[in-house]
Amino acid sequence: MEVASCIVHTGEEPFLTGKTGTGNVFFNHCSMACVYCQNYQISTSGGRQYSPDALAEQLLGFQRQGCPSVGFVSPGHYLPLVAETIKIGRKEGLTVPTIWNSNGFETVESLQRLESLIDIYLPDFKYWSEQSSLTYSGTSGYPGAARLAIKEMFRQVGPLKLKNGIAESGLCVRHLVLPNDIAETEKILRFIASVSTEITVSLMSQYNPVYRAGDFILLSRKLRPSEYWRAVETAEKLGLANLLVQEPDSSPNNYLPDFNRSDVFSE
Repeated sequence: MEVASCIVHTGEEPFLTGKTGTGNVFFNHCSMACVYCQNYQISTSGGRQYSPDALAEQLLGFQRQGCPSVGFVSPGHYLPLVAETIKIGRKEGLTVPTIWNSNGFETVESLQRLESLIDIYLPDFKYWSEQSSLTYSGTSGYPGAARLAIKEMFRQVGPLKLKNGIAESGLCVRHLVLPNDIAETEKILRFIASVSTEITVSLMSQYNPVYRAGDFILLSRKLRPSEYWRAVETAEKLGLANLLVQEPDSSPNNYLPDFNRSDVFSE
């Protein structure tokens, strides 16, 4: 596995990080090619190579540091090796919840290989339409795959379960609201509500026109607060009560990562 960063990360949802932060493994490469990718520093390049044994030791190190969970970010293309890593970690004493933090572009068959290994699923649902997926992420078949994947994830782990404010298991779907309603947010939220209104939805306002977004006129500006609050209102009307919101005026710059920092590996 090629890994860009192993670090205690506080930038995830509060019920994942607690006071310490999540022990996150950020993988290089990606199964999508989003023109506005905020992780473009690692999604288009290689990193350090890890065997399952070596990565399992990293997870155990996070647990020793007091992290309430360990997460795998963009792990889909390494799924069999990630599954092996978790099995090794558990044999060696890994007990904290595991998080599958993905773009949602996965098959039901692949996700079934993770059943009982992943405690918390944290997928994106990026677009409703095939055309937007092709144009802005170079990906064919994404919307249908994401719908089936979310249903399978919910079947496996159900709604989010918290203990003392920290997630132990369950599903949280992330949705990044895009300018000009490119994602067709209302249709995505209606789908999630049709699966279950108990699903936790993290509705993100942090869109930033980075990487190659400036080449696409509809993506070349930041999200307007009015666009974001309209999405929040829609989610509330659909009965999605377990809703996380971001302040749209400040969030774009606050969430930009920098994988060129010197502290991106936990040794």
